[in-house]
Amino acid sequence: MTTRSLVPAPVRRHFRDLASQTSVLRLIKGMWEDQGFVPSGDPNEETGERRSLWHEYEDNVDWSDPGHVSRVLRVYETVLDGVHEGPIEDTRKLLRRHGFNFDAKGQIRPRIEFAISSAKIPTSLKSLRDPAVILDSFVRIDRALQNDPAQAIGSAKELVEATAKTVLLELGEPFDDKTAKLPALIDQAQRALQVHPQSVAPGPDSSHAIKRILGGLTSIAIGLGELRNEGWGTGHAPATPRVGLLPRHAHLAVGAAQTWCHLMLDTLADPTAPWRAAARRHSHSPV
Repeated sequence: MTTRSLVPAPVRRHFRDLASQTSVLRLIKGMWEDQGFVPSGDPNEETGERRSLWHEYEDNVDWSDPGHVSRVLRVYETVLDGVHEGPIEDTRKLLRRHGFNFDAKGQIRPRIEFAISSAKIPTSLKSLRDPAVILDSFVRIDRALQNDPAQAIGSAKELVEATAKTVLLELGEPFDDKTAKLPALIDQAQRALQVHPQSVAPGPDSSHAIKRILGGLTSIAIGLGELRNEGWGTGHAPATPRVGLLPRHAHLAVGAAQTWCHLMLDTLADPTAPWRAAARRHSHSPV
């Protein structure tokens, strides 16, 4: 599974176009090298000296690295310093569409960078084609955990659901996005990755102890949906006020959701995970 870019291609293309229209070679060189980047010197298929030079600097960016991405965003901010209001508004709409905020001070703040830099986020998240929904759940959990336990519980349930759906999408497993219930999604995703208590896999994945833990994790993940549906989490309005709901309840729900999410995404990204061998056998089996 290849590592995915934290900056979507449309955003990168937009700023390449914008810089080639508004900046000269000297300025392009300065804005990139001020952030510690050097040109690759490699030929590319861009037309025009400005676009070609810009592409050479992009060649040396690790688009999966939050530190690199943070410095690239400072380059983008410098480009926008010399742009008129019309293109600025178009840029703001594009950034918002792809999960970035462009504030009144001219700073670009990506939700992706915030989430990836958190110690609670699985590094395997960077392997996904589209991590935005899962990242959004992590961000909302982080904001709500201390002051809004109901929101944190609701977001924890959404994190589990988003993770299950993402795993199934990545593996090409069919499911009904509109009608599938959380327990069914959890069951299907765990079976697909062979981390279900009933899965048969080599090594420790089939040990009695691991299966007991997996059974507990499955029950916990399903319990999150039940907790939210009982009205303790946002998404279902309670019939009565949520009396007695405290941050400790939110921490319980969030910790369980994050543990399940880590397991699923790490297994999905693991090149030695048993599900990969099973997938290869299936792809090579005669039709």
